[in-house]
Amino acid sequence: MKHNRGGSGTQKKARFERLKQEIINFVTANHGCSAQSIVANLSHEKSMRNHGLTPRKVGFFISRNLGEKLAWWQDHRAGRRVYGDRSRFSEEKAN
Repeated sequence: MKHNRGGSGTQKKARFERLKQEIINFVTANHGCSAQSIVANLSHEKSMRNHGLTPRKVGFFISRNLGEKLAWWQDHRAGRRVYGDRSRFSEEKAN
């Protein structure tokens, strides 16, 4: 039985768009959040448990697909990346 994992079907596009919107909504509401908190929100609050999300996958997803809307910076106290809205990030740097 052959599995097609590289397709671009309607369900795959819908999941991709929903994931993008949910991440953008969460990060804009919680500026300075970690990938772990994004995964926890998506898995538990938004019922996306079966999507196989991990903090590493979410980090790659943000950098590849949401780089124009979201920015990240290093939290040196915790030693991890935190994410925020790019427009708010540039405003904070200006002040």
